[in-house]
Amino acid sequence: MEQALAARLPAADAVPARLHEAMRYSVLGGGKRIRPALVFATGRAVGLHEEQVEAAACAIEMIHVYSLVHDDLPAMDDDDLRRGRPTCHKAFDEATAILVGDALQPLAFELLANDARLPADPAVRLKLVQLLAMASGTFGMVGGQAIDLSVEGRRISIEEVEDLHARKTGALIRVSVMMAAACQPQLPAELTARLLKYSQAIGLAFQIQDDLLDVLGDTATLGKAAGADSMHNKPTHPAMIGIEASQERVKLLHAEALAALEPFGDKADALRLLAEWLLKRNH
Repeated sequence: MEQALAARLPAADAVPARLHEAMRYSVLGGGKRIRPALVFATGRAVGLHEEQVEAAACAIEMIHVYSLVHDDLPAMDDDDLRRGRPTCHKAFDEATAILVGDALQPLAFELLANDARLPADPAVRLKLVQLLAMASGTFGMVGGQAIDLSVEGRRISIEEVEDLHARKTGALIRVSVMMAAACQPQLPAELTARLLKYSQAIGLAFQIQDDLLDVLGDTATLGKAAGADSMHNKPTHPAMIGIEASQERVKLLHAEALAALEPFGDKADALRLLAEWLLKRNH
């Protein structure tokens, strides 16, 4: 994945060099790559080779990184650390960080339009663009961030918290699975629906586990400031229903995800491993 991303980013010395250097700093700065892993694992489950979905994995990761760069800005979460290193606006400056996000977003869609290894069918390309646009727009990630900012310090219901998470974090988790599925247009509708159910469960479990780590983890292990959610008075599962209930919720969502994969047999083993990892990760 690191090689695939590096090959698709502009060279650091190409004009405008400072912007391209900052883009590479942000995208190639490590991370779990959970979204690309989901793309590849789903591709395997539906009978595709990695190269057939690689560009989709890169596009999703670029959207994800753009969101992190913008989330870290002083106007948003005002974070100094990301993946154990200074955030983009600290390593460069705020204006450059804004432009990094602005540049990564269209680059993601350029990949979906032009990458030669994706399925050639124009209907598949259009579907990929549509899925990523919906997942990253106001009904997905960006909308979730807007809601997140608006509810800081407010008391909201657990249903509203889960809707927020379904947009802000869950949308890109879901689309990682669904874009890989879209690259196999012969996939039966029933199996597509099963993958959607898996992705919904794992997306929420991922966010709840993230919230638990913010409470239970430490800055050195997390690679970002621990306790940030509490400091910003954000509504999270641990804050609203407690740590034990949140841990139980993750386990139930994990079971839902595994049940959804039953028709795929051993072809979905990689997806099962990713769901298992969610329960055990410490960063």
